Parts: sequence; structure tokens; C-alpha cells
Amino acid sequence: MIRVAGLTRSFGAVRAITDVSFTAADGRITGLLGPNGAGKSTTLRVLYTVLRPDAGSAVVDDIDVVASPLLARRAIGVLPHAAGIYPQLTASENIAWFGALHGLTGAALRRRVDELISVLDISEFATRRAKGFSQGQRVKVALARALIHSPRNLLLDEPSNGLDVMATRSLRELIRGLRAAGHCVLFSSHVMQEVAALCDDIVIIDHGRVVAAGTPIELQRRFGSATLEDAFVAAIGDARGLA
Repeated sequence: MIRVAGLTRSFGAVRAITDVSFTAADGRITGLLGPNGAGKSTTLRVLYTVLRPDAGSAVVDDIDVVASPLLARRAIGVLPHAAGIYPQLTASENIAWFGALHGLTGAALRRRVDELISVLDISEFATRRAKGFSQGQRVKVALARALIHSPRNLLLDEPSNGLDVMATRSLRELIRGLRAAGHCVLFSSHVMQEVAALCDDIVIIDHGRVVAAGTPIELQRRFGSATLEDAFVAAIGDARGLA
């Protein structure tokens, strides 16, 4: 479970997020929605310990991400927006390297790498160097990296970015499987179709602030909207005084 309370972070004179608070529960998929530049990625970066907040707290499975960043990293798997992988390593080597960083060794590491290669359908390019991989191939390897240590919590920053239809469908099924297994999944997206298809709970951010939160049905009812997309537009408009 992930709990965020009052997170605030500035970059110089620019306030990226202000007093952001929400909870992402186990066994549920929580979507972090907002226009480009709304503060979604900044929030996720604080959660996966790349950024320190100026104020507020973030807790992953009762671990404070600021006070105990190394422990927090063991409890989370991260797919960043830029799914950077080492270009001179093969897909299999990229995955194994991160497994080793998380303390996996020997036969246990090999079994876990093989398992993820099978689940994510990586076998066709598992022994190829990553340089020249398609976006879909890079995302699959980066996702395997995030899952290598079997974390209870997944942070996915626009995971379907650049994926084709078939790869997107496979990704959705994998995310649903993680939910069914009791994992906490938090992901950011601006693709409303993806959010509607996956999310149990939604947090909408605009200009660095949470402007609405709830289940898709709750948001549609709150804003009197026929679709989630309409509810999203209404929430942003309401927050900006445009309603």
C-alpha cells in the first residue's frame, strides 16, 4: 500500500506539486491522471526516491521513502517514463543485472529471469543487445526489470507509451494479473481509454494539486458525466474556474 500526505516539491521558482495526498491500496489499480506538466511524474519520482519532497510524506508498506529510501526501493518496482536500458547488454542481461542489484543470485536469479522472459514474451529478442530495440521491446525489458524482485508495489509512468495495439493489450492483462495477485499498482497516464479499462481508483492532478479523486463511477456521478473522459474534463475545468 502507498500513502501520500501533503507532498510538495519545487524546482527553483516553479512549484511542481503542492499538498498532494492520496492512498493507493493493495489489490487495486490506481490511476494518476492529469494534463501534461500536471505533476504526475514528479509525484512518482518522489515515491521511488529519486526526488526528495520539500514537505509532506510518502509511505510504501509502512516504509518512509525519505527516511529509509533503500528499504523503500526493495518494496517497489518502477517503470519510469523514459524506459532507459543499457544498450550494450542483451535483454536478458539487463534483467539479470537488476536482479543482482536486488540480491538475487545463482539458480534463483536465472529462474526469475526465465520466468519474466516467458511472461512478457521477450524470448524472441532475449539474447540480442538492446541497442536498436523498438519502443515496445524496451518497455517490456524495463517492465521485467521492475518485476525482477517480485515487489508488492508497482509504479508505472505512462507504461503503454509507444506500444502497438497487441503489446498494449498484453500489458493490460499483465497489470490485471498483478492486481489479482494482491499487488498495489499505481500508474500515470493521459490515455483515457487505458484508464477506463484498468483503474479501480483515480486521482486527478492539475497544476500540481489533487483536484478530484474516487472510483470512475464516483467521478462520473460527481460531475454528472456520461463518460470518464467527460468527468476528467469537468474536473480540470472546475479546478480552473472554467465550469
